[in-house]
Amino acid sequence: MKFQVDRDVLADAVAWSARTLPGRPAMPVLSGILLEALDDSLTLSVFDYDVSARAVIDAEVAEPGKVLIPGRVLAEITRSLPGEPVQIVTSGAEAVLTCGGAEFGLLTLPVEDFPTLPAMPPRAGAVGGGVFAAAVAQVAVAASRDLTLPMLTGIRMDIDGANVSLAATDRYRIAARDFLWHSEEPDQRAAVMVPARVMVEVGRSLRAGEVSIGFDAGVAGFECAGRTTTVRLLDEQFIDYRARLAETWAIRADVTVAPFVEAIKRVALVAERHTAIRLSFTQGQVLVQAGGGEIGRGAEAVAADLEGDDIQIAFQPHYLLDGLAGVETEKASIHMASPTRPSLITDEGDDPAFRYLVMSLRLA
Repeated sequence: MKFQVDRDVLADAVAWSARTLPGRPAMPVLSGILLEALDDSLTLSVFDYDVSARAVIDAEVAEPGKVLIPGRVLAEITRSLPGEPVQIVTSGAEAVLTCGGAEFGLLTLPVEDFPTLPAMPPRAGAVGGGVFAAAVAQVAVAASRDLTLPMLTGIRMDIDGANVSLAATDRYRIAARDFLWHSEEPDQRAAVMVPARVMVEVGRSLRAGEVSIGFDAGVAGFECAGRTTTVRLLDEQFIDYRARLAETWAIRADVTVAPFVEAIKRVALVAERHTAIRLSFTQGQVLVQAGGGEIGRGAEAVAADLEGDDIQIAFQPHYLLDGLAGVETEKASIHMASPTRPSLITDEGDDPAFRYLVMSLRLA
């Protein structure tokens, strides 16, 4: 095998592929990136039996072939190369990489032991990369990292024709985001659970262009601009999040997000670990308070429009900030029923695309 490729293009594709490499591979070959040179392209592939990544880039191929190179080493090398074209030639059990005056001889892994990647599932629909990335980021904060409860580590994706809903929960909060996409079938109905960590990585890396999404036989696939990721789906079991988000709240407060967030961050500086931020809503303002223990106390008033009775309620500060970070409008609406019941944070407006339900804490 012999090919030449642009240094920046190669480094970017290798770095993207290497993100999927397993931290503790079950077999040595799973730590490698498979390079396949054919015609005028180079395909880079990574697979650990759960998640696969495939990137296709332009290359000048003199001799087609394939080689399996340790992925993390290749990523470190390509990132540090000078700005010259890169040539890779296989010679026995070695892949020789040259770039300008730099040359590396990398010992290869057995190609024949590398597993066959799953194909991209049939396309179910597509959405702009920016919309997809924003939606995933908004809901992924609520996904659990406790691997003993797989259902809570995923993002639920509900498809109803042109409407898509994403949702995640860790039992203490629920984040949901709705968006429109171009469905392949107008009457399509589907519900799948995708590991949140994979969705986050896909969202970060596929922002440019249109993201095609497909499902088939327990596998989800995401494709954009020559890059494809597939992942094994989780069990479809999930809570009835829509019912919980559709509850009625007697109290609503509208706050301008930026100054409210800054006030919470400042006051939280005196909040001891695992203690709450207290919010006292009255007509025209919300008083943000924390502390009173060994560190000290803090308070700051922020303008707020209140509909309903005055209320004092408390939240974990980072949970509250995560919800406000997902709001895309200038103002956020906070819907409350009582100091001991969950509250709902939404975009401003009657039909918000983003909803974030968070448990309140008992006031001391």
